Order: sequence, then structure tokens, then C-alpha cells
Amino acid sequence: MRSIEWLVRGLLTLWLWFLLLGLGLGSLVWNLVAALLNPLLPAMTGLRLGRAAIAYGYRFFWTCARVSGLMRLDAAALDALAREPGGMIIVANHPSMIDALAIVARLPRSFCIMKAALLANPFLGAGARLARYVRNDTPHSMLRSMVSNLRQGGQLVLFPEGTRTEVGRLNRLRPGVCTIAQRAGVPIQTVIIATDSPYLGKGWPIWKLPPIPVVFRLRLGRRFDPEPDHAALLARLEAYFRQELGQGFGSASGNTAPRAVAEPVATVPVEAAADVVARSSR
Repeated sequence: MRSIEWLVRGLLTLWLWFLLLGLGLGSLVWNLVAALLNPLLPAMTGLRLGRAAIAYGYRFFWTCARVSGLMRLDAAALDALAREPGGMIIVANHPSMIDALAIVARLPRSFCIMKAALLANPFLGAGARLARYVRNDTPHSMLRSMVSNLRQGGQLVLFPEGTRTEVGRLNRLRPGVCTIAQRAGVPIQTVIIATDSPYLGKGWPIWKLPPIPVVFRLRLGRRFDPEPDHAALLARLEAYFRQELGQGFGSASGNTAPRAVAEPVATVPVEAAADVVARSSR
């Protein structure tokens, strides 16, 4: 009996590695295609195609993971945002390194902040350049790019804690999100991510098989309008996340409380730049 369990676990581990390898190879192939398309397509056409391709590529990954029985994602609530016109900032807690894949998969107009070195990479950054992701270089150029994208109807995905949180502790939120919202004149839409899986949380290796299935459940939270008093808005936003994550919203499986946790991907968006943006507005 024990040998059968080890055999099943070994096969599941191999399938997990196969899925991750497929995600990486798919990203590489798309980047090569995007490198060819970038000089040929008008900017807005490339933007729409690039963002949609990333979103549907991630959605295909989740479909394969669900069919295999390894992972389940309940993120249908985000489809309402995809149908909503106008720009907005989408902020979420951050339990896992694949949270961005879960959000972006449902939002074909979404964009993220990305490391400048990765965006400049000719093999890994072409897809993000086509999608007009934001480079985290100088604060003023970042702010300009984000505001322009949001005013054109883009949906900026941010994790305002700036890092994944450890179990049971929400990090202090960074103030950049309030600055961006006010400059662009767009609302901040919160998303609550619930999971009781440790997979790709802090300290969990990407190759290590977690308890199966890995379940993520996403729901829409409260929407906050921008306002001049950034400190007050940030305090309300942080209090709201603490309240929601501490109220027993339930784990993704419905058995235990969620991990109160709050870096975006493959293009791998990064939110550490938010506080840099905040400093630029002072």
C-alpha cells in the first residue's frame, strides 16, 4: 500500500514538473513570436493582442492543472471586471507566487509592473513589451506609463504588500497604489485570495509537490475611490484587508481559515516599485 502511495506521488510530481515546464516553454515560444510582431503591429493592436495572449496562456495553464487534478481555481468572479469598461487598479493579498497567474488569466486587459532587466531581455521580455507592461525604472516614467495605461482602459494588477506574506500575518501596505489611483482618476478594486495550500508560499520550492489538490478561490472585495488624502485611504484599505482575512472568510476548500497573506509573472510583474512611485509624488 505504501509503495502505491509513493508511486502515485511520484507520478503527480512528474506531472507538476511537466506543467511548469510547459508554462515556461509556452512563454518562451510566445516571446519569440512577440519579438517578430512587435515592429509590425500598431501600438494599440500589439497591446491588446499581447495582453490577451498572456491572459489566455495563463488560463490554458489553469485548465491543464484542473484536468490533471493537481490544482483548482475558482476565479469566475473576476469575469465581471473583464466586462467592465474603463481603467482600474486591482489589488489583492498575496499567498503564493502564482497569484498573478490566477488574476491575469481572467483579465485580458490587465497589465503589470515588470523588472526592467527582464523586460529588456530579448528572449524573455518581448511578450511583455508587446503588451506594454510597465518597466520599473525611474519613478516618474513609471508613474507616467501607469497613468497613461489606466486612462486608456487598462487594468493594473498590484500586490500592495510588495512581497508574499508568511502564514497568519498581513504585511503593511505600500502607499504607491493610492498615488497611482489619484493621478489616473481610477478606482481601486480589491480581490480576496483564499487558499489553505502552502504551495509557492514563502519558503516553498517550486519543484516540491504540495498536498493535492491545490485550491485557490478568488472573490471581489470592496471598491475604493481615489482621494487626495493618501494616508487615510491607505489606512482604510489596509484595515479592510485585515478585516476580510481575519473574519474566517474560509479556505479555498472550505475547511479552515485562509492564510492571511498578501509578485506578479511571466512575464513576472513586480510591485516593489509602488513605494518608489509614492516618493516621486512628494
